[in-house]
Amino acid sequence: MTQDINQLSKQPTPDQAEDNAFFPSPYSLSQYTTSKTNFNGVKHKNAYTKGKWKVLMIAAEERYLLLENGKMFSTGNHPVEMLLPLHHLMEAGFEVDIATLTGYPVKLELWAMPNEDEAVLQTYNKLKDKLKQPKVLSEVVKNDLGPDSDYLSVFIPGGHAAVVGISESKDVQKTLDWALEYDKFIITLCHGPAALLAASIDREESPFKGYSVCVFPDALDEGANLDIGYLPGRLKWLVADLLSKSGLHIVNNEITGMTHQDRNLLTGDSPLASNALGLLAADVLVNAVKND
Repeated sequence: MTQDINQLSKQPTPDQAEDNAFFPSPYSLSQYTTSKTNFNGVKHKNAYTKGKWKVLMIAAEERYLLLENGKMFSTGNHPVEMLLPLHHLMEAGFEVDIATLTGYPVKLELWAMPNEDEAVLQTYNKLKDKLKQPKVLSEVVKNDLGPDSDYLSVFIPGGHAAVVGISESKDVQKTLDWALEYDKFIITLCHGPAALLAASIDREESPFKGYSVCVFPDALDEGANLDIGYLPGRLKWLVADLLSKSGLHIVNNEITGMTHQDRNLLTGDSPLASNALGLLAADVLVNAVKND
């Protein structure tokens, strides 16, 4: 088995749908993807039954990430990082609404889908219609945010597509401002914390300055992800680097499945943290509405 894996190509796989675009190499997928996750059950099955509070997921609608060398990475939202945390929240009783910047369909890195994982696939099937026809984030900001909003939390999944557009969006900034103002929860992992960069657009200081977060390590995007052909080139900027420059403290330098909570900000380091972040998020949200 080891010999077969070592014979896999480390060259990124061409994406026939776009010029000079690439999926991860066969070898990198053998290292980074599995048919099942470490999911072993939910903790808060039907704990919330009143039905008012919902989770707003802001997902990436862009497939292609332009790199320094002019090549494009065929990416999207990582399915495990999206669907496993949502599974825990939905099983606890929270409804999920999905928004993208313009209302275009959510893009997924389907090559990372764990096709034998019942929890992930169950949640995917439940959300397929919303993933294909998400809300427009600007309309959510205009009509559904405020002191009487039904949203208890904002969730931004990972995947390299999280660095495309979301980190530069005024509507994401307004959503984060609302969450901070009204004491709502922000849940994100891996490259998803790039969304926090939107909070400092046209401002001298980020409102998240002083917060500590887990995030995908820059060293992997600058090293192993290039060496094994996961990425076809270097990123134009690095998430942890820019978060650090915005005054946030990065608490991890590798991927171990670590999660972290600082005030109402819940973060995880990678796909390995998806299940633990889902458990943490369900704990926090169920406890928040316990006496509602």
